[in-house]
Parts: sequence; C-alpha cells; structure tokens
Amino acid sequence: MLGKKFQFIFVLLYISVFLQAQSPLPAADQTNLYFPFLEGKHLGIVANQTSRIGSVHLVDSLLNAGFNIQKVFAPEHGFRGESEAGAVISNGIDTITGLPLLSLHGKTKKPTADNLQGIDLVIFDIQDVGVRFYTYISTLAYVMEACAENNIPLLILDRPNPNANYIDGPILEKEFKSFVGLLPIPVVHGMTLGEMALMINGEGWLQNQLQCTVHIIPIKNYTHQMIYQIPISPSPNLPNDNAIALYPSLCFFEGTAISIGRGTEFPFEVIGYPEAQIKDFSFQPQSIVGKSLHPKSENQICYGVDLREFSKKQNRPNKLNLHYLIDFYSTYPNKNQFFTDFFNLLAGNNKLQEQIKAGLSENEIRSSWEPELITFKLKRKQYLLYPD
Repeated sequence: MLGKKFQFIFVLLYISVFLQAQSPLPAADQTNLYFPFLEGKHLGIVANQTSRIGSVHLVDSLLNAGFNIQKVFAPEHGFRGESEAGAVISNGIDTITGLPLLSLHGKTKKPTADNLQGIDLVIFDIQDVGVRFYTYISTLAYVMEACAENNIPLLILDRPNPNANYIDGPILEKEFKSFVGLLPIPVVHGMTLGEMALMINGEGWLQNQLQCTVHIIPIKNYTHQMIYQIPISPSPNLPNDNAIALYPSLCFFEGTAISIGRGTEFPFEVIGYPEAQIKDFSFQPQSIVGKSLHPKSENQICYGVDLREFSKKQNRPNKLNLHYLIDFYSTYPNKNQFFTDFFNLLAGNNKLQEQIKAGLSENEIRSSWEPELITFKLKRKQYLLYPD
C-alpha cells in the first residue's frame, strides 16, 4: 500500500506544476523530489550513459551528494553505452567510480537475490525510445520482478518518450515472447517507462502476478505530443533524432537480409543490399568497434534508399511505415532468403511475415491490428501520467 500512496502523491504533485515551463524537465533533474528518499539507503542503480542530472552522470551526482551506492546494474549496450546491439555485457568494476558493475545483458537479464543483497532501494533511470523491441522495457520488467521477489522498492526517474505521439503495430503474442518483446503491447506503445511500470503492475504481467512497490518521479511540463530531442544518444546505433524517429519502422529489417546501415555513420537512416543496383544511392557497411563489429553485408557496396533528410522533408511520423519493407521484399531476387527467424520475434507474431508474402497492402495489414489496438488504448488510458 505504501508504494501506491507514493505513486498518487507524485501524480498529484505533477498535476499541480504541469505546464508551468516551456520544455519537459526529466525527473532526474528534479532532485528536490527524490533526494530525501535516498537518505540512509543502500542503493542499487540501473543506469547507462543517458542517466544524467544536467550534464553530470546520475551515479557521479549521487556519489558527490554523499549517497551510498552499492552496485550499478548495466543494461544492453553497457553502463557507459559503449557496446553494440546484442553484445554480451560482463560483470566488472566501473573504472571511473570503482563501483561493482552487474550485467543485465549476459547470462543474467534479471537481478538475482544475491545481486540485491544489502540493497534498500533500486533506482531506474534510462532513456527509452518507446518501441517494444528496444530492450530497456524488458530490463524494466525483469528489475521490477526481482524487486518484488525481494521486497525492495523501485524508484523510477521518468524521462520523455520521443515516439510517444502515436500507437501502432501488432500486439505481441505470447508464443513469440523474447527479450526483444516481453510484454503484450504494440510495437509503438506511446508511454514513458514510468507509465509502463504502472501498466506492468496493473495488468499483472510480472511472474505469478507479483506486484512491485514502485515510486515514480514524473517529468515536469510534459505531454505525449511534445517533440523531445534526446541530448545523449540512447544507444550506439541511434545517433540522432532522425534515426530515433525511423527506428520503429526500420528495425523490422533487422530480421531480414537487408541492411539498415549498421557499420556506417548513419545507421537506421539508410536501407539497402548489394544486389539492388537499380537504386541510385549506395553505402558500404564496415566493422566499427562498439557499434557493429560484423555488420550485415560487411565491406560490400549496398544500393538502396537514403533517409537522412527524412525529418526535414516530412512531418513527425504518426504511424509505422511498412512501405519500405513491402517494397524491398517485392523486389528482392531470392524471396526465400529475405526473412530470418528473428523477424517474427520483432513482429511479435508470424502473421506479419505471411501478410507481406501474400502481397497484402499496407492498409490491409494495418487494419488487421486495429481491434487489438483499440483494446490496448483503452487499457493504456488508466495508467497515463501525462496528457495525450
């Protein structure tokens, strides 16, 4: 009950100050709202390079303020954000602070009871991009579950979602549950991680319907329709706002033979493959340490589409774009090798692949999502902290 009380206290506090300034203020910057809760606590921190108070890392700031951090938990890409997608993160010691680092993207994706021993409070502060297969949502769910099992409260420092202005895509089916899709939500869900935590608790999505005691520090002056420019790249292959806006649609290509520019300086802004020589644009993926050690079509010239001017030429996306996926499948010379096994995990079902193979139009595919999306949107409303 204590956790629910704090949730409502912070919601009321948020409403009282909402829209008093011009731009969103992430929760981490509002130290007066959560520093009092940290006094005398042994802290565990789930963080990466985006976890900042102003320009200073959250961990450094808390240490400088005299708080007792026991352990740091590192998600995909690592605590300092220096590892490529899918890379195994190892336990170790942070060279800057000397704190023990425990991996949540290796053999262990969920903190163990031993990991949490001696910790009174876990703080979660990571910049998300609002897409189901971006794995920080899965990390949040596993951390919530571990905290619930060990009776440790979780403090979430909420941050804006740069893709919160729309909701789209198929709902994940349980048969396709994986670390790139852990929850029964659409591809683009329109929620912050704080709101998602409320939904995870409210819908009973933790193992054995456990409930995590969650305290949420809300973003100040924020709505889901606000344009938010992330000050620090949330992961090595999302280097700018344009890539972040294109990511929900282009990530489907990760489950195909087509490159989306990993191994270049513009990942998630281009699409192509070596045999597509009818295209005017070309690029050559190469090994880049920390970003893509062995990218798809490495050292081969790929021909395709350049979307680096996308955000300048078009309005902010308000739906998933399946046009590129359908177009590249229709022109790919060996269709039996177009999709990989990973595609269905990204889609969250096996229907999308079959719909594309059957030649369905983008509108026909989208209409098949609508009934479940309507249900999701109704559920979502009760967990929102910020206006749409």
